[in-house]
Amino acid sequence: MALLLACGSASAAPAADIKLNQLGFLPGAAKVAVVPDGGARVFTVVKAGSDAVVQSGTLGAAAAAPDSGETVRLADFSALTAPGRYQLRVAGLPDSLPFEVGDAAYQAVNAAAIKAYYFNRAGVALDVKQAGVYARAAGHPDTQVLIHESAASSSRPAGAVIASPKGWYDAGDYNKYIVNSGISTYTLLAAYEDFPAFFRAQNLNLPESGNGVPDILNEVRWNLDWMLTMQDPADGGVYHKLTNKSFDGMVMPAQATQPRYVVQKSTAAALDFAAVMATASRVYAPQDKALAARMLTAAQTAWRWAQAHPREYYRQPKDVSTGDYGDNDVSDEFAWAAAELFITTGDAAYYRAMNAPSLQATVPTWSDVRTLAWLSLARHRKTLNAAADQSLIAARVDGLAQRLAAAWKQSPYGITLQTRDYVWGSNAVVLNQAMVLLHAYRLNGRRAYLDAAQSGLDYVLGRNAVDISFVTGYGARSAMHPHHRPSEADGIAAPVPGFLVGGPQPGQQDKQGCTAPYPSALPATSYLDNVCSYASNEIAINWNAPLIYVSAALEALTPAAAQ
Repeated sequence: MALLLACGSASAAPAADIKLNQLGFLPGAAKVAVVPDGGARVFTVVKAGSDAVVQSGTLGAAAAAPDSGETVRLADFSALTAPGRYQLRVAGLPDSLPFEVGDAAYQAVNAAAIKAYYFNRAGVALDVKQAGVYARAAGHPDTQVLIHESAASSSRPAGAVIASPKGWYDAGDYNKYIVNSGISTYTLLAAYEDFPAFFRAQNLNLPESGNGVPDILNEVRWNLDWMLTMQDPADGGVYHKLTNKSFDGMVMPAQATQPRYVVQKSTAAALDFAAVMATASRVYAPQDKALAARMLTAAQTAWRWAQAHPREYYRQPKDVSTGDYGDNDVSDEFAWAAAELFITTGDAAYYRAMNAPSLQATVPTWSDVRTLAWLSLARHRKTLNAAADQSLIAARVDGLAQRLAAAWKQSPYGITLQTRDYVWGSNAVVLNQAMVLLHAYRLNGRRAYLDAAQSGLDYVLGRNAVDISFVTGYGARSAMHPHHRPSEADGIAAPVPGFLVGGPQPGQQDKQGCTAPYPSALPATSYLDNVCSYASNEIAINWNAPLIYVSAALEALTPAAAQ
């Protein structure tokens, strides 16, 4: 959401290389690479750095890929299950980048993607012990936040001061937004609900590590504590965002000292807040029953405020120019909040408020959260009371998964992304598609859903038309110049690791202000690895969240390789 303020060096269009997941694969996973079409019809897998052939195969049929302007063939080497380090070899092309096959293929990138939230914490210094070379001074304590006139009330008039500390910086900028925190925080909580054993085994070296709480929940708590401060105790309404009036420059947090405001209560903010707090209430109950009770009360109070203010859509004040996260259709937020409250309380009135028969399923985004309701209902289907329509829940999740799997089967790149999906944050689109597929796989065990989901992680880790890992610090050829203020301003050559950048999309909204040229205008190659490119290379908390879910899910769900 940040504005252009500086530019680094431009990236060049990639060569015609074999494109694959640069980290590697679990032994039992589907393994596919994209090969530029040429004279070759076969491929081999060799031990990395050698001529020792371990597998041979036939390339798939040539297929035009109009989104990238290529003709490609797929190499399927799923039969490769022995742990090791390998390369793919095709005559006439450079060998692929090395990749690993192993039982812990995604544990490191998953941990880094969670730790990225720690690196984006507001209001606290990052110490060398936890942050290493990325240690920094505290910025934005947010203990003296002003009530903007759009948020004024009789008990909190314009100019009144409140405390609203903690939370995560939303993206490359230093502001905090309830709506985008909604889907982000929920997705991390959902990952824990689905795969608790995976996350309990982690130690992320956080300040809170070792306190008896899984570190993913320690990190999420930092943002939940902030979210709770954004609810007006007088009426239960929730402020839409905490922000400067304009974006900060490309400086470190401690150097950003503009006044901070909470801006307008909105229906979307109240409902996203209600959904997250209802979810968090049940997740944190085993560790802290008092906190869980407080969160549930906050959720119910926000729900009642939203019912009384069903059309308080966010309107950007004239003196504020930061991200707006505006949304004039909150029917999906009502359904999601109702579903989470139903699951947590068992009160059938909340299920009826979902209007489930008319609620469809779509790939989740911050502005369309209806399917989060279906995913949560599917997760808790065995404990729901009789009010829930079990067959409808399964049909909604499986129906969307079927559509995604059909697109995957038709794709020349073997991915779920279609032309219309190359939007701002396209990398999060493909991972949210994968998240839906993984939920459907958990429902019915259809292997195609698991393999299609694998392709989403493969895509962001290198099996894409620009031949790059979109996760900073992970992969032999990864994004180096994200639109992220600390990564640009800290004087360190390598960016803060573990962040997923937005990815290709043809809108090029930053083109006029960026001196570096895009190498292409095609949907799948309209990407610029440059700090100036907020339209393709920014980071955001809602983009990292499905990376965490999908990488954990694949580790937990992929069957062991047949021996």
